[in-house]
Amino acid sequence: MAGLSAPFSTSALDKWIRLADKRPINDLASDDDFWIAIRGEYNLKPDYINLENGYYNILPKEILENYIKHIREVNYQGSYYMRTVQFDNKKNMAAKVAELLGCTTDELVLTRNTTESLDMIIGGFRWNAGDEAVMAEQDYGSMLEMFRQVSKRYGTVNKILSIPNHPASDDEIVNLYANAITPKTKLLMVCHMVNITGQILPIQKICDMAHSKGVQVMVDGAHAVAHIRFAIPDLHCDYYAASLHKWLTVPLGVGMLYVRRDNINKIWPLLAEAERKEDDISRLNHIGTHPVHTDLAVSDAIDFYHKIGGERKEARLRYLQQYWTTKVRNLSNVILNTPADPTRSCAIANVGIKGMKPAEMAETLLKNYRIYTVAIDGANVHGCRITPNIFTTVSELDVLVKALSEMGV
Repeated sequence: MAGLSAPFSTSALDKWIRLADKRPINDLASDDDFWIAIRGEYNLKPDYINLENGYYNILPKEILENYIKHIREVNYQGSYYMRTVQFDNKKNMAAKVAELLGCTTDELVLTRNTTESLDMIIGGFRWNAGDEAVMAEQDYGSMLEMFRQVSKRYGTVNKILSIPNHPASDDEIVNLYANAITPKTKLLMVCHMVNITGQILPIQKICDMAHSKGVQVMVDGAHAVAHIRFAIPDLHCDYYAASLHKWLTVPLGVGMLYVRRDNINKIWPLLAEAERKEDDISRLNHIGTHPVHTDLAVSDAIDFYHKIGGERKEARLRYLQQYWTTKVRNLSNVILNTPADPTRSCAIANVGIKGMKPAEMAETLLKNYRIYTVAIDGANVHGCRITPNIFTTVSELDVLVKALSEMGV
């Protein structure tokens, strides 16, 4: 085990993964030896068990070293780089993300994060007084705040529903959104994966329902890209956004925005751009001078994702979550805020302790068990979000199970 934890050379890692190619995905998902080897590709702080990987995924060493090389190269070329190849390189990186997500290159641009991407749609939508938008209280706070600002500015109406933590079926979720739509509804926002619970929502069904009522759909996919496998066209959405510093492990500062081709001319840019055709998505992509070397790391991150294997990664993440949740779900002192059905979640889950505030719970986990996580206390979710990564071991999750078994007793 100790030997497997040592950093792998690129050739050794490639050889290890080639051997894994011959094994069934589900069999490999539970093989800690394989994933401990992958763990060697990360430089992890030993002071605590990191179970808060949803906010920012630590970069593998391979990506980190390439990122540093990109910084040096851009600095070496200076203004020459910025005035000659910067924009072509950004388009090339956007094309790689588009290929990963199955959409066309003229429907996707790189941004700085999910918030910027979705706020661009919310703020750039052509609103009139009395128009309605539908969303959930479990949606990300920054977007809810943007809708509130738009409401104050244009006189729009925000209809906020609440998503059940344990839905009986897809229909329950779809009908919840359907019942909130009126003839005045123009835009519906929905999470692909609810950030505070990890629940995966039936996006295609929601989109089809909304479109049948003449309503466009904007999807917050902050946690879905490179976490679960999907193609954007299969979702039938109008807009999709994600932060690539999460599960794709791009350095901080890169997000993506997809706008279905026939919607591009309907959105005002966040920042004014020079004259462009109305259906040119680049008109939505002007953000001024920014750390362009970060864009270059997109290619490195996608290469690493493909090397690990999307199907392998998703299976391991789902295995890790199911490993600990099945051990504590029936404990009398534990409240799980994530569906038991493994198809309705992946790595992320949320757990609470009866009679204990989430902030106290997070503090106890860190102080007494050296487990770092994040407290969630609102929107019908009261507990700590637990987010392992592919470098997380079963023995680390055993510490979590022990902690939850002892807390609140």
